Amino acid sequence: MDLLGALLKQVSRSFYLTLRILPPAIRPQIGLAYLLARTTDTIADTGIVSVEKRLSALNALRERILGTTAAPLDFGELARQQGLPAERVLLERCEEALSLLSTFSADDQQRIRDVLKTITSGQELDLQRFARASEQNIIALATDYELDDYTYRVAGCVGEFWTHMCRGHLFPVAPLDEKKLIENGIRFGKGLQLVNILRDLPKDLRQGRCYLPVERLNEAGLKPHDLLSLENETRLRPMYNELLDLAEAHLAAGWKYTNSLPRNCLRVGLACAWPILIGQDTIGKLRTGRVLDASQRIKTNRSEVRGIIIRSILLLPFRLRWQNQFIIRAEKGGKSD
Repeated sequence: MDLLGALLKQVSRSFYLTLRILPPAIRPQIGLAYLLARTTDTIADTGIVSVEKRLSALNALRERILGTTAAPLDFGELARQQGLPAERVLLERCEEALSLLSTFSADDQQRIRDVLKTITSGQELDLQRFARASEQNIIALATDYELDDYTYRVAGCVGEFWTHMCRGHLFPVAPLDEKKLIENGIRFGKGLQLVNILRDLPKDLRQGRCYLPVERLNEAGLKPHDLLSLENETRLRPMYNELLDLAEAHLAAGWKYTNSLPRNCLRVGLACAWPILIGQDTIGKLRTGRVLDASQRIKTNRSEVRGIIIRSILLLPFRLRWQNQFIIRAEKGGKSD
């Protein structure tokens, strides 16, 4: 419980809010899946270690998660390279996290393995794609398809996993359009990831990574390296706004997902609503902020997050007003009341 409590809170303050509100029937499984995904992400992001060593460590952990090997893991070298104490502990206690996996039912183990297999495939692809990237050699995705594929691998698949987990434990016989539910769940995850990509553009560029597709940049008469200059923001804006529109459309699908859940699943509804509303608030700020300015990070601050959470809880008894939260915020450009 220390792993799924204190440690999880340290490595993800925002997700911990969501996890804490979930029903006990699914909280440990989703918490462990996140913790393992955070571990693989830490491995992938340890830039001081060579790409080859990170790929090897990532593959070794994936094989353990999938149950295809029982070989002990030693991430001591990777752990020593972590700047954040919580990420060092995450790697040092990886074996403990893996041991928790076997405590769940066979169905839940398979769900966790399936989502981690997809997530790690995205992380592996990212490492290979940007292996030689730097601020002087910015590498960009080629097409919209590559962007959509990436957002599915690292986040859209989580919406699918979340749906299967909730369906299996919370409303197994509820009369729902399961195909549509999964489709909207996938778009939910993609939307959140796309918001992250658009928000983190300046930071990623200075690491040599550009998730904005070359085919879109070409249409705007831009090259990836041009995005390092603030003076090019005006030329970037039209295509950037199109991607913001896409992100908001994905979040709108996530809102439909949230409101199609059985009415008695209030905890899951809140857990879904918070990241959607926070994401939309962030989109509103990105529409008006200086999105190429690396000196400032555009985000929804803690007091605004608290306001979103409190407001959503107060609106729970009023179904129409609850459902209209996303619509009202969209009309205001995603800004808080």
